[in-house]
Amino acid sequence: QVQLVESGGGSVQAGGSLRLSCAVSGSPLSTYTMGWFRQAPGKEREFVAAMWWSGGNIAYGDSVKSRFTISRDNAKTSLYLQMNNLKPEDTAVYYCAASSIPLLRDYAAHAFGSWGQGTQVTVSS
Repeated sequence: QVQLVESGGGSVQAGGSLRLSCAVSGSPLSTYTMGWFRQAPGKEREFVAAMWWSGGNIAYGDSVKSRFTISRDNAKTSLYLQMNNLKPEDTAVYYCAASSIPLLRDYAAHAFGSWGQGTQVTVSS
């Protein structure tokens, strides 16, 4: 069972940056896909970014392309989300997630079976 714990959320002004971290335990296989989602009040959970745990197939949601970067450490114990040029509409609870489906390319939330508890990101104008 993969366990995920997010950290690094907080409050920032528009144009600022934050780096989210997700501590990964339970030794997910290299075929897993790790991702970030977010959910704002009253809205559905939205795909932000994902990558195969092996390191390939990085993908981003349209609203964050060119501003956010997903990465992991070489030891495969942490997943990161670097968020630059933040906008008020980026305000949400951000979740780290893991999918055991090999070669995943459809990043619907229901494909991810393990979730962290979430970390709040608030961007003020």
